[in-house]
Amino acid sequence: MNLSNSSQKRKILAISSGGGHLTELMHSLNGIEEDITYVVFKTEYTKETLKGMKHHFIIDPHISKVKYLLNAFQALWYYMRIRPNIIISTGAGIAIPMIIIGKKFGSKIVFIETGARVTTPSRTAELCYKYADLFIVQYKPLLEFFPNAKLGTLL
Repeated sequence: MNLSNSSQKRKILAISSGGGHLTELMHSLNGIEEDITYVVFKTEYTKETLKGMKHHFIIDPHISKVKYLLNAFQALWYYMRIRPNIIISTGAGIAIPMIIIGKKFGSKIVFIETGARVTTPSRTAELCYKYADLFIVQYKPLLEFFPNAKLGTLL
């Protein structure tokens, strides 16, 4: 999927949790000149890291069913405001509702399994695999779990 050769900039919604997931996500988009909006949960790190970039904050659902429901409503709200052509994520669970909503509304989905997963997949990757138009793993052992994935590295 070529993201950078287009006469009109596409809208990319980049969603991840903070910390390493966000760092990997930002590295994956480095050098891509498209209209990118980040969606993350709010921490001091994410506020500082995304200063000067288009971004929105969304609730971190972690393992709460109520928070996942709130996250899903927020995801729908931001999806309708941004109308992205592409959703790209490195996880974690914060991205699941947005990926499902995006797939239902016709966005292309790119999921990059975190580099922290070398031999076993994350639960988020297992849930998002069936929705992804492009699924990338960073280590060869994960191809056993995701046979249609592409092997690539970010860092």
